[in-house]
Amino acid sequence: MWFLNKMLFGSSLALGTMVAASSYSWVGMWMGLEINLLSFIPLISTSKNMYSSESALKYFISQALASTILLMSIIIFSSQALTLMESSMQSELMFDTSLLLKMGAAPLHFWFPEVMEGLNWLNSMILLTWQKIAPMMLLSYSSKPLILLTTVVISCMLVSGIMGQNHLSLRKIMAYSSINHIGWMIAATLFFEIIWMIYFVIYSIITLNIIIMFKKLNLFFMKQLMLSMNYQPMLKIFFILNFLSLGGLPPFLGFFPKWLTIQVMINENFISLALIMIVATLATLYFYMQMTFSTLTLSMNSLIQIENVYSHKFFIMATNLVTLASLILSTLIFNLM
Repeated sequence: MWFLNKMLFGSSLALGTMVAASSYSWVGMWMGLEINLLSFIPLISTSKNMYSSESALKYFISQALASTILLMSIIIFSSQALTLMESSMQSELMFDTSLLLKMGAAPLHFWFPEVMEGLNWLNSMILLTWQKIAPMMLLSYSSKPLILLTTVVISCMLVSGIMGQNHLSLRKIMAYSSINHIGWMIAATLFFEIIWMIYFVIYSIITLNIIIMFKKLNLFFMKQLMLSMNYQPMLKIFFILNFLSLGGLPPFLGFFPKWLTIQVMINENFISLALIMIVATLATLYFYMQMTFSTLTLSMNSLIQIENVYSHKFFIMATNLVTLASLILSTLIFNLM
């Protein structure tokens, strides 16, 4: 019965995103977002865990607020279209603000790390990746006011870099990492839709690899990470390389979408914004390096029995090969195109 419930709500979650992304009318888009919202809440709330119920409530309140603002902006758009008036800047700002609140972009990120803290890794994966698709698609359809989105991009860089420091919870670290990548994706939507789509796919692959390792070892905090990596050198190396890839260091796949975004921004004379983004992203790279070096150098003796993941060796190696060796493949494909 539990599995059927998850299948039902998982299917309607995917359906809601597809309805929102493929609808021809603003009301259809709003309806798709609502289906998506009402499907995700039963997935994350369980009677066995108080924290997940609290996360479900926080998620519902923030998303309901965003949906209300979105519906108000749609009503204003409709009334302006009926009276043959030009759409005002205020209604466009309301529309974009509601979408930014839905995806958890800074400075409207107040709910995102708190909701993440109460979820298991599977639901965290859905929140970090799938739940971003519909708001990002709708944002790419909008008029994209430059001042608002530039402010949001810089806020995402600064908030993720400053707030992500010195956290012991792996879920909060992944949440602030996601806020940083949202900033890069919003910057990519200002120019070409295909770039943010490539960015999103690559970000999802890297995040999936990291979350698979966290889930297999049942890790939620930094201390558990150090304990579990003591006797598993292969997993330790994969973990470090994936985080360096997530930070966007060159030999890895994570550098590729940043490379594309920076190149198009320089071509469009957004050099100062690109420079601010690169410098501010160094702060997030700092706490990635802090995690990886502490995992590499610190060892902790413990009597706790750590689950051996060598039974999943082939699976982990196969998923990580995509992330760690695909920069060469992706550049070759682009050159052939």
